[in-house]
Amino acid sequence: MKINKKALLAAVVLPVLITACSAQNSNSEKSVQVITPQDLQHHNWNLAKIDGQMISVEDKSQTPRLEVGENMTVNGNAGCNNYFGQGELEDGKFRVKQMGMTMKMCGDDAMNIEMSMSKTLSDWSEMTLTKESLVLKGSEHTLTFKLRDWVN
Repeated sequence: MKINKKALLAAVVLPVLITACSAQNSNSEKSVQVITPQDLQHHNWNLAKIDGQMISVEDKSQTPRLEVGENMTVNGNAGCNNYFGQGELEDGKFRVKQMGMTMKMCGDDAMNIEMSMSKTLSDWSEMTLTKESLVLKGSEHTLTFKLRDWVN
């Protein structure tokens, strides 16, 4: 039996090449977008979803929101109460340290939104940012915000 060296070489090399190309494509898909403070500053987002479920707000003036200002100062409404603090970014994660909050009572729905939002904001959460949205994935909840407008 005569062995075709070219066929044998192709049979050995082709799977290696395919695997290498496949690995390169999957690595480029996994490349992480580096988010900087400048990407966040001067933006205002409305909370749209918690854990993939659309939220409903009775009083539209109190839509939960996240605003990031100059020097990463953060403020907004968590569903019932207003909050403020200092935003931090580290390795693609975000949190609001030293978060302060007003202390009024609201209905159950608003308080449930507030508890989810304040827990996620005060702990380190993985952040994904696009032109239209911001997603914070915390240990207990995933918050999806929609860009509201530029803050001047």
